[in-house]
Amino acid sequence: MTQRPVPDRDAVDDIVDQWARQWPELDVSPLKVLGRLHRSYLRYQASLAVVFEEHGINMASFDVLAALRRSGPPYRMTSGQLAESALVTTGGVTLRVDRLEKAGLVERERDAEDRRIVYAQLTDEGLRVIEKVAEAHFANEARILSGMSAKDQASLAELLRKLEHSIVDNQTPLT
Repeated sequence: MTQRPVPDRDAVDDIVDQWARQWPELDVSPLKVLGRLHRSYLRYQASLAVVFEEHGINMASFDVLAALRRSGPPYRMTSGQLAESALVTTGGVTLRVDRLEKAGLVERERDAEDRRIVYAQLTDEGLRVIEKVAEAHFANEARILSGMSAKDQASLAELLRKLEHSIVDNQTPLT
């Protein structure tokens, strides 16, 4: 696939220039990174939605199904484990699992030794669906990144790791 050259300027440059003209003393330099990250994420999210919709699920459902698949046989996790994996509350996981259970993709199962523990477990249909969707999803992600060299992808992955670490270390505590 022939890639278009990366332009010297983009919409973020225009926004930064507008701020500089209208409020020169305001430092908007973080937009150069975070504005581009946000715009890229919105485009990425839209691309994911197309793939997931083609398979009758959404991103939230994919997160749960993928976490269960990654856990290995018997493909089951507690709500707490799923919440940690997906960075959502256990209440959010409950809603997701409810939808997936109604669709026949997961089932709930109590622990044999401690009945208080409830697992969400992939059904055979859930396993079939996540394997089909995951293949399409990762092919889509490879296509998205195909305009970047392997070296650029590795550099970006490392920079994004550092960015997440910086965000976690410098976030305002929730009150």
